[in-house]
Amino acid sequence: MAENAKRTSPYLIAFTSMLGTLMEVVDTSVANVSLPHMQGTFSASVDEITWVITSYLVANAVILPITGWLANYFGRRRFYLWCLGIFTLASLGSGAAPSLPLLVVMRVIQGCAGGAMVPMSQAILLEAFPPEERGKAMAMFGVGVVFGPIIGPTLGGWITDNWGWPWVFYINIPVGILGIVLGLMHISEPSHLKRPEGRVDYWSFIFICIGLGSLEVVLNRGERYDWFESRFISLFALAAATGIALFVWRSFTAERPLVDLHVFNDRAFASGTILMFLLGFGLFGAFTMLPLFTQTMLGYTATWAGLVLSPGGIASLCAMVIVANLIGKIDTRLLVAVGALLNLYALWLLRGIDLNADFRYVMFSRLVQGFGLGFLFVPISTAAFSHLSPQKMGQATGLFNLLRNEGGSVGIALSATVLARHAQTHHARLGERLSAYSPVVQERLAATAHGLFAVSGLDPETVRSLSLGLLEGSLARQAAAKAYVDVFWMLMFAFVAFLPFTLMLSPGIRKEAAAGH
Repeated sequence: MAENAKRTSPYLIAFTSMLGTLMEVVDTSVANVSLPHMQGTFSASVDEITWVITSYLVANAVILPITGWLANYFGRRRFYLWCLGIFTLASLGSGAAPSLPLLVVMRVIQGCAGGAMVPMSQAILLEAFPPEERGKAMAMFGVGVVFGPIIGPTLGGWITDNWGWPWVFYINIPVGILGIVLGLMHISEPSHLKRPEGRVDYWSFIFICIGLGSLEVVLNRGERYDWFESRFISLFALAAATGIALFVWRSFTAERPLVDLHVFNDRAFASGTILMFLLGFGLFGAFTMLPLFTQTMLGYTATWAGLVLSPGGIASLCAMVIVANLIGKIDTRLLVAVGALLNLYALWLLRGIDLNADFRYVMFSRLVQGFGLGFLFVPISTAAFSHLSPQKMGQATGLFNLLRNEGGSVGIALSATVLARHAQTHHARLGERLSAYSPVVQERLAATAHGLFAVSGLDPETVRSLSLGLLEGSLARQAAAKAYVDVFWMLMFAFVAFLPFTLMLSPGIRKEAAAGH
C-alpha cells in the first residue's frame, strides 16, 4: 500500500472514492424521468430523445473492460481524478446544451468518464482495506451501486419538477468538485502499478467498441424496433456478435492484449462475475418493472412509486452493515444462498400482485428483496476478488462491473419484451371469454351505461360507445397486470440459477488466511 494510504483512514478513502461511483450510478437512471421535459425543450421525437440514455449506456459499456489498462497507462490516481473532472465538466455541458446533438455528445463523454470511475473506485476500496476487512469495503461500494438506482428516479423527478431538467446534471458539479479536492488529498498511487510496455493493442479497442457498443444499442432499442424483425437491430446484433468474438480471440492471442481475460481462470472470480450478471438481471429488471406497475396499473404518482422502492434501499443498507461484519466469520456461500432465497421469496410475493394490491403488500415485497440484496452484493464482491493479486485488480474490477451492467441491460430488455408480448397474449385470451351475448357482459355494460347516462346526459348511442370503451380499457389493464406477473416469474429464475454457482465461490477470507496473503 502506498505511503499516503497508510497515513489516511481507509474510511476517508472509501468516502472519497464513493462520491464518483454514486454520481455515475445515479446518473444512469436519474435522467430517465426527465426525458419528456427534454423532449419538449428540443422538440424531439421519442426515438430521438431516448439517445440521451442509450448514448450514455453505450459509452459506459465500451470503457469498462479497458479501464484497468488505462489506469496502468496513465496512473490510477491521475486517471481517476481526470475522469472525475471530465464527468463534472460534461455534466455542466449537458445541462447547458443548446441542442439535442450536443446533449448526446456530452452524455457520451459523461458515460466514458463515469464508466471508468466505478471499477477504479472499487479497486481503490479493495486496496485501502486489509484483506480480512474487504467485506466492509464492498459494503461501502454496494451503497453506491445498489442505492443509486433506487434514489435516481425519485431524485430526478423531484429536481425536474421543482428546478427544471438541466439541474439533473448541474447537481453533479458541487459533488464532483468535492470529490476532486478530497481525491487530491487522500487518494494515492499504488506502487505495484506498472505502465504497459510496447505498442497499444488498437485492434482490441476497435473490436470492443464495435461489439459492446452494438450490443447496448440492440438491448436498449430492440423492443422499440421489434427485435430481429428490424434490419437495423439485425445489423447491430451481427456487429455485436462479430465484435465480441474478435475481441475475445484477440485478447487470448495478442502478445500484449488490452484486456487480460486470463483473470477468468480464477474459479472464484469467474463464478462471482456470473453471479453478478444474474444479480444485475434480477435487480435492474425488478427496479424497472415495479415502479412502472405501481404508476400505470395502480395509479401511483412518481413520488409514491419512489416510496415503494425507498424502504427496500434502506433495508439493503442495513443488510450490508450486518453482512460486512459477518464476512470472515460465516461461509460466504451461505450468505449468498440466504440472499438468493430472500429474493426468490420477494418475487414469489410479487407474482401474486393484481389490480387490488395495496401499498403495504407491494412495499413489503420490496423490503424483503432489498434486505436480500444486501446478502448478495457484499459477499459476492468479496469472494470474487479474494484470490486475485493486486496487479490484476484493476482489470478484474472493470470486467466485474461490465458483467453487472450487461446483466442489468439484458434484464430490462427481456422484461420489457415479456411485458409487451404477454400483454397482447393475455388480452387475446381474455377477449375470447367475452361475448356480446354473455349475460355478465350485458349486465356490466348496462350498469356502466346507466351510470354514464345519469351523470352526463349524453344520447344512448354515445353512452353505449363509452361503455364499450371502458370495458375494453378494463380488459387491457387486466391483461397488462397478468403480463407483469409473468415478468416477475421470469425474474425469479435468475435467482434460481444463483444456487449452483454459489458452490464455486470462495468460502471467504479469514484473518488467519489474510495474514499470509
